[in-house]
Amino acid sequence: MNKILVPTDFSDQAENALKVAAMLAKTYNAEIYLLHMMEIPMQHTDPANAYSDIPETLFFMKLAQKRFADLMEQDYLQGITVHETVKADITFNEIKDSCKELDIDFIVMGSHGATGLKEMFVGSNAEKVVRTSEVPVLVIKNEHNSFDVSDFVFASDFKNDNKDTYKQAVKFAEAFGSKIHLLLVITSSNFMTTYEAKSRINDFISGQKFDNYTITIHNDTTVEQGILNVSKDLNADLIGISTHGRQGIAHFFNGSISEDLVNHAKRPVITFKI
Repeated sequence: MNKILVPTDFSDQAENALKVAAMLAKTYNAEIYLLHMMEIPMQHTDPANAYSDIPETLFFMKLAQKRFADLMEQDYLQGITVHETVKADITFNEIKDSCKELDIDFIVMGSHGATGLKEMFVGSNAEKVVRTSEVPVLVIKNEHNSFDVSDFVFASDFKNDNKDTYKQAVKFAEAFGSKIHLLLVITSSNFMTTYEAKSRINDFISGQKFDNYTITIHNDTTVEQGILNVSKDLNADLIGISTHGRQGIAHFFNGSISEDLVNHAKRPVITFKI
């Protein structure tokens, strides 16, 4: 992890994410790219130049610069290289394009809680970031005085297309000295015996050197509810899941489980692209 992107609207939730990003930057000796997507009504801009010399644009640009300057004075950013970027559009494509342009390898973003990420970004753009990002996305709900990850729940269907994401999760766990709790949730619609479930997980991790893990087979009404219940029982510090990009969550995590989990979980969630 060398470059961390933090989208911000300068809200308290966005600053919570920035504080965690700062802790990660110190752990990994990484740089932070702070991205503010400034919503400027298109009728006030020259289509050929999004930053036209008009009062509205200049006002929002100066306001963003002042907020950036105020953030840079915060103690938790001292000693960290922070790059400031302003975009004149609020779309998930801006985040994806920025990741490619800046060679970003990790995103940390804030969430407002029960109503989810839609509060921070227009429409469903944040959900698309979580679902389609090519790099891991860490979603932060609350303020963390320290970001310690002792217990890390990694929920999966433990099929082969998840192996690369598990390797990413292991690297993250190793950096924090975390124990990974491998979780397979069984529902009535995807029933399998406990023996079959354990065999699948053991085959999945076969050959892996990482040995600081537990295996949990859990039955519940839905996959999402099972993840939330087990994470609560374990008092987990972090939940990790795999995403299939535009296809949503692969097989086991169908529909909108990724964004639903991010919206409903009270603890941080990290997503890895398959």
